[in-house]
Amino acid sequence: MATAHSTRSHPLLCFCIFLSSMLSLSHGRLTPNFKIRAVNLGGWLVTEGWIKPSLFDGIPNKDFLDGTGLQFKSVTAGKYLCAETGGGSIIVANRTVASSWETFKLWRINETSYQLRVFNKQFVGVDSGGNGIDLVAMVADTPGRFETFEIVRNSDDLNRVRIKTPNGFFLQVKTENLVTADSIGDGSWGNDDQSVFIVTNTGGLHGEFQLTNGYGPVNAPQVMTEHWNTFIVEDDFNFISSNGINAVRIPVGWWIACDPTPPQPYVGGSLQALDNAFIWAQKYGINVIIDLHAAPGSQNGNEHSSSRDGSQEWGLSDQNIQETVNVIDFLTSRYANNPSLYAVELINEPLSPGASLDSLNKYYSAGYNVVRKYSSTAYVIMSNRLGAIDPQELFPIASSLEGSVIDIHFYNLFSNSFNNMSVQQNIDFIYNNRSAQLNQVTTSNGPLTFIGEWVAEWKVSGVAKKDYQSFGKAQLEVYGRASFGWAYWTLKNVNNHWSLKWMINNGYIKL
Repeated sequence: MATAHSTRSHPLLCFCIFLSSMLSLSHGRLTPNFKIRAVNLGGWLVTEGWIKPSLFDGIPNKDFLDGTGLQFKSVTAGKYLCAETGGGSIIVANRTVASSWETFKLWRINETSYQLRVFNKQFVGVDSGGNGIDLVAMVADTPGRFETFEIVRNSDDLNRVRIKTPNGFFLQVKTENLVTADSIGDGSWGNDDQSVFIVTNTGGLHGEFQLTNGYGPVNAPQVMTEHWNTFIVEDDFNFISSNGINAVRIPVGWWIACDPTPPQPYVGGSLQALDNAFIWAQKYGINVIIDLHAAPGSQNGNEHSSSRDGSQEWGLSDQNIQETVNVIDFLTSRYANNPSLYAVELINEPLSPGASLDSLNKYYSAGYNVVRKYSSTAYVIMSNRLGAIDPQELFPIASSLEGSVIDIHFYNLFSNSFNNMSVQQNIDFIYNNRSAQLNQVTTSNGPLTFIGEWVAEWKVSGVAKKDYQSFGKAQLEVYGRASFGWAYWTLKNVNNHWSLKWMINNGYIKL
């Protein structure tokens, strides 16, 4: 999901589609006799905090989650802590304005202890090889005890903090170029204390990693189980089947393949929820598209791919690609004989240029072969990359693979070009621009096309219900031309127009 919103490798990642008769072979491809009219079950098995913010309410220090960016301004120097050159050198306090070198991303250890990652992906630590009090940003990849700090907040003003170092002392700014770990920190919280900082929170992620690591291993299982058991239930599948929807696209995370004991901080149980979805889908005649929404290492750095701190590290090694293939192997082997499995989407929204076309092609080829090992008729969906790419860049690989589908996502959002559009301009954009874009990826003998995400929401304020109805109708008309079909994002959401259930129940969309 391109929303309104783990960085390490995963050696523990374990090795741990309706087999439809309604298919015919044409132009060298599997051609469906019906089109998918689907809804995404977003925010269920892969957390997206903006979909259900209340999930995070019980986390202590919930504003200090993994990936949160903090900027520390010394109250005595009046300047910000900075990792010189972005990392690999000393920590100073000589910047009047905070930017990327002055922003430290949290890796949360518990509700008060954190590791601080700098711009170059190194970690702040006490120089254990020197005098034991100098602060540096040198350690890469594997932070440990000397890179773990306690952030102590003033109970009367949570934006005033001290940073306790591994040697038991606190950081203090002696001069702009000398930041040391040797303050006893027993002074007041006033502006004359060299160990006091004013912290600015630049925001962060609210995904599965943040949620489970925020609650910790004791509380996270209960929170996640309650969410899985209540957010999507059997009655939702009844609603779906009763309202002209014939499929669900279900986002899952790579850790589902390790259920019931995935690597921490993830918790087991999402696989049982997916099993339940297949039972309900079969009961109500709903087709299922399994969508690998969060790949190991994160394919786009967003919360919906479960990045720990915004880093994007998917596809950087053959090992990582193979780990991802193993997830597809696990899922397809488990559900290939289930009559509701219609398609497998190999990955969602890989981001260019971090996810290279070479890596993606290598993965798509291997992933396709794994699906075909278990099913000759399940569709294999390949997501186009986000970013400035050729929309036909997957044609060379996809056109040669029977039953392949290209997934593209259309939102009149997430770009400044939509900010000042009127109601009619947005509708015209659908009929003109989106039609042209869809035509560009639609050929008679190439891969099928799938609008895997869209929504009847926009950057227009103060508009009437009839305007939303016209906007939704335009998208249904245009996206209905996609040769594979479409999927609305999403079924349930606290933001009403993002909830297809709310839109249908309140007469904004009619299918």
